[in-house]
Amino acid sequence: MAIDPQLLAYYRRLADRYAGEPVPADIPAHRARFAQIAAASMLPDPDGIAVQDIELTLPGRTLGARLFRPQGVAAPRLVVYFHGGGWVIGSTHTHHTVAGLLAADTGCAVASVDYRLAPEHPYPAPCDDAVDAAQWLAGQREALGLAPDFLAVAGDSAGGHLAAQAAQQLNAGDAVRVDAQLLVYPVTAPVLSTESYRAFADGPGLTRDEMAWFWTQFIGAEALAQGAAHADPRVHLMAAAPVRPPATAVVVAAHDVLRDDGLAYADFLVRHDAPVITIEAGGMTHGFARLQPEAERAREWMRRAAAAFAGLLEEA
Repeated sequence: MAIDPQLLAYYRRLADRYAGEPVPADIPAHRARFAQIAAASMLPDPDGIAVQDIELTLPGRTLGARLFRPQGVAAPRLVVYFHGGGWVIGSTHTHHTVAGLLAADTGCAVASVDYRLAPEHPYPAPCDDAVDAAQWLAGQREALGLAPDFLAVAGDSAGGHLAAQAAQQLNAGDAVRVDAQLLVYPVTAPVLSTESYRAFADGPGLTRDEMAWFWTQFIGAEALAQGAAHADPRVHLMAAAPVRPPATAVVVAAHDVLRDDGLAYADFLVRHDAPVITIEAGGMTHGFARLQPEAERAREWMRRAAAAFAGLLEEA
């Protein structure tokens, strides 16, 4: 199936908008450019969703988070969300609409976390933030008026990686249990040689070279060179058998270098007895969750993903 025409039109508008402008020269410029691009694709908050900024007091640091709560829902279930951006760019603001729509579509409270970013805070800092943020928010469920006996994580792209490794870490312990996860075109391994990396190396949405750059900022060139041989399951999510893997919905874009990352991780979880729903979004490119205001089919695919995820929550 070809790329959705509305997405292609969006990419043409984006190319025209930045034609002749210099490529961002440093990390702050990359972040500023992405924030500018993301701001153009934001929607007003959905009806019935209250938004609250909160602070997470963690060991040695404080993180910001944005809580999207469905009004009129008594003690909604909590989903802790991690934004995409290659562990380097992005924020709760760039993914404000993604989190708000997810709350509206699922009836869950969605806490979107501003974790620390590489390269100022390389691995394992973003991973530690994801684990500690999920654990802190779980401990505040009753105080926040949320269901006290349920916890889910979610994320897109690098945020999907952070969500999945947080679930692995927490479920291997005894303090907090992650019951379900929603992973939207997640990064799952430092391997840039899959079929989808070859087929979609030049994008649109995300290129192989961009993904290599993101990985290098996050774990360094030497660790990236290890690729499939990387033994750390917090980096290569399939390097070790998961403990008590949660019920999982994996969403991949059909035209995305990360398509095979998500499909491989879904198969990995199935082999380890996790309930898994896999959705391959036809016509979609990387980043389509953030582009729901730009393409009707992107919005419809995310509605389907939310419905599948909500079904898992009922069974968890």
